[in-house]
This record gives sequence, structure tokens and C-alpha cells, in this order.
Amino acid sequence: MKRILIAGAIAIAAVTSSHAASIAGLKNTGLGASGSGDSNYKLTAASSDTSISNSVPVITYDNQWPVSPWLANSGTSKWITPTASQGQTFDAWNAGTYTYTLAFDLSGYNAATASFAGRLSADNAVTVRLNNAVISSAAGFTDWSNFSASNGFVSGVNTLDFVVTNWAQNGGNPTGLRVEFSASNIAAAVPEPETYAMLLGGLVLLGAIARRRKQQ
Repeated sequence: MKRILIAGAIAIAAVTSSHAASIAGLKNTGLGASGSGDSNYKLTAASSDTSISNSVPVITYDNQWPVSPWLANSGTSKWITPTASQGQTFDAWNAGTYTYTLAFDLSGYNAATASFAGRLSADNAVTVRLNNAVISSAAGFTDWSNFSASNGFVSGVNTLDFVVTNWAQNGGNPTGLRVEFSASNIAAAVPEPETYAMLLGGLVLLGAIARRRKQQ
């Protein structure tokens, strides 16, 4: 009987514990090979020079313009750009908007416990939106700017949009985005009350069987 109670206590502890984990879907930009598409991000654009819809952005080559003066690529992250011609001039007469979307799924986790932190750089300016709510904004491609979130998450699929604005300039006007996540956390979802009821019912049944065996 004592062994059954101990086993039951262990089972309850296993069900009720919430182990913290990182958010697997948060990916740095440019994790693949240079010149290939970054399939973690989806790109849509509104630009006077190009029309991009549901496109995969391209990972930059380290030693080609505009990497330098942009922050140098690293093994942790790289710049991503709208087209394979990473130095292409965009938006000669009007500012363009380039939205890089990263989706991540929190199904099976407690969305209220989610958080993340990271840094980014963009040519020229960027607004960060978590599920359409603005969480940060920055400008500049020669240094990092921090961003983070500790609320606004939902159960299921979440979207993180990096909305880059490329200011108008006639010549020498590329655009791109660089993102690195430094930390993320989330806890497993708490079981439903029905789960506890089924577990306790099973323990009661085991207890009854143990008592019958003892009487015999």
C-alpha cells in the first residue's frame, strides 16, 4: 500500500510540474548558407521599385556590399535582404516597407509564462510587432538595438513582424534586416482538471486492489 501511495505522489508531481523551456520557433536571421533563402522568415513588401508577396528573404554574403558598412555577419546571425542581389538599390523616390514575419507555435505551453529578449539592426528603421502589437522600434545598421517581450503571447501560433522602412534615396540604397535572440522562456501548460480526476480515480482503484489483496 505504501508503495502505491508513493507511486501516486510521484505521478501527481510529474503531472503538476511545469518545466521551463526555450521557445524553439525563435530563429536568428541568416542561419543557412549565404545566397540561400532564409525559410524561417516570410517577406512581404510595399515598395515603389519591387513587388514582393509571401517571399523568402535571401541570406547575404559576408564580404559583399552593403555588409560593411552594415554590421559584419557572424556565425550567430547574418543579414537578410529582399532579393539575391543584396546591394540592389530600392525606393529611389518613395520610402518602402518590408515586413519580415517569423511565426512560432506555443501549443502545449502556457502562453502567459512566455518571454524573449534579443537585438536587431535594420536599414533604415524597424518596428517590431508581436501579434500586431508594437513592442519596439529602432533605426540604424551600424549598431544593435535591444527588443523584448514578456506578455502579449497567445496559445497556438504567434507572429513576430519586423517592419523595416527603407528611406527614399536615388542610388546606393539597399535594405535589410538582422535579428539575434539572446534568451527565451516558457513553461509547459497546466493540465486540465479532468486530468487530475482521472489520475486520482486510478489511484483510488489501485488502493482498493491493494486492500483486497492484503485481506486475502
